[in-house]
Amino acid sequence: MKKPIVRKLRCAVYTRKSSEEGLEQEFNSLDAQREACEAYIASQKPEGWVLVPDRYDDGGISGATLDRPGLQRLLADIESHRVDVVVVYKIDRLSRALMDFAKLVEVFDRNDVTFVSVTQSFNTTTSMGRLTLNILLSFAQFEREVIGERIRDKFAASRKKGMWMGGFVPLGYDVKDRKLVVNEVEAKKVRMIFERFVKLGSATALVKELRAEGITGKQGKLVDKGYVYKLLNNRVYIGQTVHKGTAYPGEHQAIVSQSLWEKVHSILVESPRRRAAQTRTQTPALLKGLIFGPTGRAMTPAHTRRGGKLYRYYVSTDALKRDAETCPVRRIPAAEIEGAVVEQVRAVLHSPEIIVRTWRAARQSIDGLMEADVREALKRLDPLWDELFPAEQARIVQLIVERVDISIEGADIRLRTQGLTSLVADLSAIQPENRRAA
Repeated sequence: MKKPIVRKLRCAVYTRKSSEEGLEQEFNSLDAQREACEAYIASQKPEGWVLVPDRYDDGGISGATLDRPGLQRLLADIESHRVDVVVVYKIDRLSRALMDFAKLVEVFDRNDVTFVSVTQSFNTTTSMGRLTLNILLSFAQFEREVIGERIRDKFAASRKKGMWMGGFVPLGYDVKDRKLVVNEVEAKKVRMIFERFVKLGSATALVKELRAEGITGKQGKLVDKGYVYKLLNNRVYIGQTVHKGTAYPGEHQAIVSQSLWEKVHSILVESPRRRAAQTRTQTPALLKGLIFGPTGRAMTPAHTRRGGKLYRYYVSTDALKRDAETCPVRRIPAAEIEGAVVEQVRAVLHSPEIIVRTWRAARQSIDGLMEADVREALKRLDPLWDELFPAEQARIVQLIVERVDISIEGADIRLRTQGLTSLVADLSAIQPENRRAA
């Protein structure tokens, strides 16, 4: 009697463990799963089952996702027609989510691959096998959701007790024995940011200053506006923990006082646009009343908004009151001309001619003033300029600049000698204070 021909079925064993606990052992959970699957494949040898040598293991990876290295290699081999049967210890080793498993079964069917569970024996090529599979998967997903609810309830209970439950460690704190403890060096930085925000009233201005000073966050990166807003809204700094929008007293020590927190948030309740408008009104146009167009008429500050961004200009009054064509330079970007004037002024203050002229005018009102004193005073202004508030910068420009004439060729700047004398007097007054501080 002739024996029937048995087709060889290549069997791949897939194993998975959610946690990394115990994986370092010589014989771990993945080995136990594989041993059971290999024994089952050996029992099916008369049916032509043959174990493929490749291992498809995922240790320490949740079954809630299909993005697993071992599983992806298995699927690639299935698509390459190198596998006929997938063998697992239990179906939840392959996936705990019904939708994910449906995707896997679709791949199996497309490539004529059979799926077998050693402890829940069924064959996915039959209708009864598919029914059993869906039932088992529903229970597996139910178990996963119950575990998730249990973890969330435990997390919420711990939060209500003020316990630290891990995650991103905020600037100003370190974690010791699973508790937040104050890092004094970083805490000073946090308080400084809160206090300066109250003073400036603008996150944009604050971030600009902080980045210029090289202030960094917990990870050593320069702070940005998003980081500052998160920091200013983090209730951890007043000794609280938050769960789903509700704040609870925390176990950790507060860094920021309640009064400072309230000052910051009284500013934050205003819209950013309104705060920005207030900041702009406090920043006067540097060249207001000093800048004139080619026709000799004054140019006035103006602004426009496009796409939510503010653009400042100086506009010729000829263009505003008369025919725009009468003025060859109708408007000029404010930032551009202000920057050019400031740079020229800073350069001119170093010229020997200006130093001598200023000294001759200033020595009449300042007894014992030497030319070297004037040179040193004007030199001192250069590094101080960027540290001055905009209003103070505007005061100095109004003090020392007599007129800025705009033409097609460029800008002509005239300085006030008397203004330079007053500036030297102001700067010279700083010197004794510095010496006393030293």
